[in-house]
Amino acid sequence: MKNFTLHNPTKIIFGKGQIATLSNELSKDKKILLTYGLGSIKKNGVYDQIIKALNGYTIFEFGGIEPNPKLEQLVDAIPIIKKHNIDFLLAAGGGSVIDGTKFIAAAAYFEGDPWEIMTNDPSPIKSALPIGCVLTLPAAGSEMNCGMVISKKAYPDKLGSGHDLLYPKFSILDPTVTYDLPPKQIANGIVDTFVHVIEQYLTYPADAAIQDRFAEGILLTLIDIAPKVFADLHNYNFRANLMWSATCALNDLIGVGVPNDWATHRLGHEITARFGLDHAESLAIVLPSLLNVKREQKRGKLLQYSERVWNIKYGTDDEKIDKAIFHTKDFFQTIGVKTRFRDYGINADAVPDLLKQLEIHGLTSLGEHGDIDLKQSEQIYLGCL
Repeated sequence: MKNFTLHNPTKIIFGKGQIATLSNELSKDKKILLTYGLGSIKKNGVYDQIIKALNGYTIFEFGGIEPNPKLEQLVDAIPIIKKHNIDFLLAAGGGSVIDGTKFIAAAAYFEGDPWEIMTNDPSPIKSALPIGCVLTLPAAGSEMNCGMVISKKAYPDKLGSGHDLLYPKFSILDPTVTYDLPPKQIANGIVDTFVHVIEQYLTYPADAAIQDRFAEGILLTLIDIAPKVFADLHNYNFRANLMWSATCALNDLIGVGVPNDWATHRLGHEITARFGLDHAESLAIVLPSLLNVKREQKRGKLLQYSERVWNIKYGTDDEKIDKAIFHTKDFFQTIGVKTRFRDYGINADAVPDLLKQLEIHGLTSLGEHGDIDLKQSEQIYLGCL
């Protein structure tokens, strides 16, 4: 196991009716900017719950944050913050809203071009407004980490960044607010969560037994409850386990002390930026091909994955790996997420453009070994056809 430092300062407030406790987390002298997406919180009752819980507080609003939040829209929040001296941001939504709010928090008083927050390494963030979250869509895990992914409308750019200052101060997770999510969003959330775990788990053995078992536990939970969630849409326990799985998949715990990959995400971001696919759709396309191309480098963990997660105990090592990749793809397809470029009308002509974008973004040595160059990225993309 590698050396690590683990510090996650986010307070989680979990369970039915917990939005009503918001006032316990915020003093009345706070000037709050409530951020949200395209209006679902006003249909599912979350908005009304927040306003009721914060009765008597000074609240301003910034709505309309889109899936794959865009720089050009997010910066419109900055004048509101400065005009009203906002000192706390409250994000109500899923990963896109939370990521967008993190960007707003960092950009509010950033000196220079805000896009540098996403492009400069190391991060140029020096300060950030504090944020809290009311989660409505279990998927991204952004409610308990310091990362964000932001797009730029002017170019096909979708980039990730993060900073310790962007950990939410608190996040409220009420599984009941997810009851009315469309099946497609539920399926996307399951895929997103699954691949988050894979990126931290399916690399190479690091003798990190606890991290491995935690990761496998999340994967097995997702496989077990996915059909149950769709069969019983208002079952609290199924939704609670799904919501907590998504948070635990990306709250630092399973990723410390072990090698991380994240190549599936990097390659997938380019697909989303170029063709507008949902984030989870791009991940479901890329992951099976990547596992096949990198099967030798990932052999030890692929065999562990095949036995512990998919209960594959017989056959040659290569047969076990083939079956594990097949079951992964089949799981995605079973819950309604397609796994091929052709399913979205994308053909081989798209690959050169995707590779060009990888090169522009400096993503030419991906993976846990840094050995996925443009040639191997091409192999992976071609394997997605």
